[in-house]
Amino acid sequence: METIKKIRIESDSVGEREVPPEAYYGIQSLRAMENFPITGRRMAPEYIKAMALLKKACAILNCEAGIITEPVAKAIIETCEEIMDGKYADEFIVDPVQGGAGTSYNMNMNEVVANVANEKLGGGRGDYIYVNPNDHVNNGQSTNDIVPTAGKIAILWMLRPLEKNLEDLRDCFLVKAEEFKTVIKMGRTQMQDAVPITLGQEFNAYATALTRALGRIKESEKELFAINMGGSAIGTGINADLHYFHNIGKKVAELTGEPFYQAEDLVDGTQHTDCYAMISGALKQLAIVLNKICADLRIMSSGPATGFGEIHLPERQNGSSIMPGKINPVMTEIVTQVGMKVIGNDVTVTLATEGGQLELNAFEPITFYSLFESMQMLTNVMPVFKDFCVAGIDANVEHCKELMEKSAGIATALNPYIGYKASAKLIKSAKAHGKTLKQEAYDENVLPHEKLDEILDPMAMTTPGIAGRKDEE
Repeated sequence: METIKKIRIESDSVGEREVPPEAYYGIQSLRAMENFPITGRRMAPEYIKAMALLKKACAILNCEAGIITEPVAKAIIETCEEIMDGKYADEFIVDPVQGGAGTSYNMNMNEVVANVANEKLGGGRGDYIYVNPNDHVNNGQSTNDIVPTAGKIAILWMLRPLEKNLEDLRDCFLVKAEEFKTVIKMGRTQMQDAVPITLGQEFNAYATALTRALGRIKESEKELFAINMGGSAIGTGINADLHYFHNIGKKVAELTGEPFYQAEDLVDGTQHTDCYAMISGALKQLAIVLNKICADLRIMSSGPATGFGEIHLPERQNGSSIMPGKINPVMTEIVTQVGMKVIGNDVTVTLATEGGQLELNAFEPITFYSLFESMQMLTNVMPVFKDFCVAGIDANVEHCKELMEKSAGIATALNPYIGYKASAKLIKSAKAHGKTLKQEAYDENVLPHEKLDEILDPMAMTTPGIAGRKDEE
């Protein structure tokens, strides 16, 4: 005898739909899944956790205000805590990129929370006898205040590991800077010989740039703490109980342990999303710094026999399917590709930020998708760059010294003694005779040899002052 399958029918303002009877999501989540098969991905776990935390906060305050009963609030709160622990993850089915300003995010959460909470109170999935997605779980809220607030919380949570990994990478460069502090080499400007520098000074400069990038990120995240919860649909607070309205900012701060507060101007907080552009800009600036550093490492390690060959990058894998023994700078290449993606995502966030109209920005879904991707990629790439590349870089000390001694750039140190024109003439003469600049200066008796040794000491050229002349106190 054939088993009759249970059928679950739900309705909304569009009509009726059959929903899988075992699902905790409902009709609106199902429609969103069908409408937006865009990325093939699900909402970020941090975002799901953040939204569940907000639903918990709202239930607590709505219960205190007498808007929902204590049993309903208890069931909602328990469900939200389970979701925050990772339970029911497969029930969040909507694509992160969607139309509707994130309504599908919100309703997917509302439906899952309502159905689980309803079961806790003795109801069935989809009947919403005890807990309704809109009337109870979403009470006092709007997609337009809960979606951006959940986004801010999730961004902050995702920035924490990113910042830690950035600090670790910066510190690794500082270690290498100390290791390379006596490795003298030729500095270059516009890819041409300039004046001597130590490899340690170059690596210290990389650490300084990363410190500055970290500072920008930390500064930009401060704007995330102003949230528009309580503003409801357009920032006017319609349908938000006053007890809930005046305490939701404090409750979010309490539950997160972060200094969130209700924005002073909730209409502005609902209309404008420029804080996301600021975060994205800081991530882009980090990507730019990383890409410049990686380009330098590729140049300095190039060859190695026919290029600069000043440093040696750790060998991670074969570099060619046809050229035996070829090793490519793959770790710097992956960082650069991540940087390219972050820069592209910043363009998307910029366009989405300015794309808002009147009382709402409808493009927060693509903003969050882009920011989450940028943060995740940067967070993941920095440890492998540190461990598999930077930490294992070796200096080709003698080769660096040889290239520096062959360069005419050290003639710059002679300028204060014999002048620019005479120094340029000496360089031309050294090239014509196939000599080093120092040997030509010896042979031409430009200055006493002892004085030349003092002036043309490359290490002395890496510090402020005129080489060969002691500063007077």
